[in-house]
Amino acid sequence: MIEVIHLSKKYRDKLVLDDISFSVPVGKITGFVGPNGAGKSTTLKCIVGLAQATSGKALIFEKRYVDIVNPGHLIGTVLDASRLNFSRSGYSTLKAAAAVLAVSYARIPVVLAECGLTIKEAHKKIKAYSLGMRQRLSIALALLGSPKILILDEPMNGLDPEGMLWMRDFLKKFSAEGGTVLVSSHLLSEIQKITDHVIMIGKGTILINKPLDELITDNQSLESVYLEVTEKYARRKVDSV
Repeated sequence: MIEVIHLSKKYRDKLVLDDISFSVPVGKITGFVGPNGAGKSTTLKCIVGLAQATSGKALIFEKRYVDIVNPGHLIGTVLDASRLNFSRSGYSTLKAAAAVLAVSYARIPVVLAECGLTIKEAHKKIKAYSLGMRQRLSIALALLGSPKILILDEPMNGLDPEGMLWMRDFLKKFSAEGGTVLVSSHLLSEIQKITDHVIMIGKGTILINKPLDELITDNQSLESVYLEVTEKYARRKVDSV
């Protein structure tokens, strides 16, 4: 469903992604993890056409994102909740998005309810929202087109414990109903609770691409595996210099 094939990305002389390849299992939640600057956000941007690959390609249902007609009906994305227009209300933002997607306004209260936002909250200006509320609104926007895939970059940022539980339950439900999720997060304990599969990236290279139950044992955590792998990789880089 999502395939990244020999993808490389350079910004001027800096190689950010170095010939990476992976596929995202259908109907599963895949955690995309790695240190700051590892290339996670760049990879997601390449998948959804916000960044152009230097070489290689990213495909969704065997098509590039830019070649999909009305892609919001297939893929819902949350890459940066801070990019919302703070001068508008949540409701007017959803109405504008619904018009672009050719979705009935009747869908708006449905996605608000799914994301735990009330109609009263939706009519407030986004500048009055907490970061957690902006994350919920961003998810609501992603759901407007009833997509089969969600691509989320750090969606748990700013969520309180109740919000974390909601996000966890929401993603599991979406997956259980046949949806596919690719989610990037630094919160490894949360990723471990929700994901079926883990892709780990470091310095633009794929380090791990395995089902979670093959990656960790009963006595391990995703965090311990992550620290071990990234430390070994960093040390190997130093040794090779």
